[in-house]
Amino acid sequence: MIFEKNNSFILKILSIFLLFAVWFVLSSILNLETLPSPVKVFLKLKKDLLNGDILYHLSITLYRVLVSFLLAMFIGIILGIWMGNNKKINNLLDSWNIIFLNIPALVLIILSYVWFGLTELAAIIAVSLNKIPNVIVTIREGAKAVNTQLLEVAEIYKINKIKKFFLFYLPQLYPYLIASARGGISLIWKIVLVVELLGRSNGIGFKLHEFFQFFDITSILAYTFAFVIIMIAIENFFFVPLDKMANKWRSQ
Repeated sequence: MIFEKNNSFILKILSIFLLFAVWFVLSSILNLETLPSPVKVFLKLKKDLLNGDILYHLSITLYRVLVSFLLAMFIGIILGIWMGNNKKINNLLDSWNIIFLNIPALVLIILSYVWFGLTELAAIIAVSLNKIPNVIVTIREGAKAVNTQLLEVAEIYKINKIKKFFLFYLPQLYPYLIASARGGISLIWKIVLVVELLGRSNGIGFKLHEFFQFFDITSILAYTFAFVIIMIAIENFFFVPLDKMANKWRSQ
């Protein structure tokens, strides 16, 4: 088991080195202005980290990602459980959900800015609306797959509704919750960048738009890598351990 884990870790490291090796070779062959070398990009990243510019915009973007993520998950989980356990509600809201699933993210962003102005509230609403339908679909399927026999056992032992929900019902939804959260965070941060690009005066998306206007590919890659590194860290140090903890009940 330990040997397999070590092999997996080594392969991941080799994969990253291979990526940078290919990047370095391509940057040597192609025009440096269109594809700067990894060294040049990381020197730019180091410079902006030291002067604090990238940290400021990164913190603003992460704040928007966090708020939008929590809001989308909260609303999506409630509606998903409700629709999964009530056929009438599911029939009533299913068409709405399908419509929102198929409305392009760009359309929702533009409409939010038109209706609510170029404000922080509009940005959060736009991002959340793009994610809520996906959460609903995943959680609804989880709610439909819940083992009702376990709930019947809870009723036999006269366990109150709150304990029954947290001890018998919710654990069965953990895999669906984690899947929705992991997929959600990757989708939300991409939409946040578009929201910032179109209507905010700070954040990583705003800076990428600024760099694009000056055709500054080095800065675009540096800021992109900074954010990707944060997202990879969140995935590996938060969601992966959380996924393992959430599935422990299955082996008990």
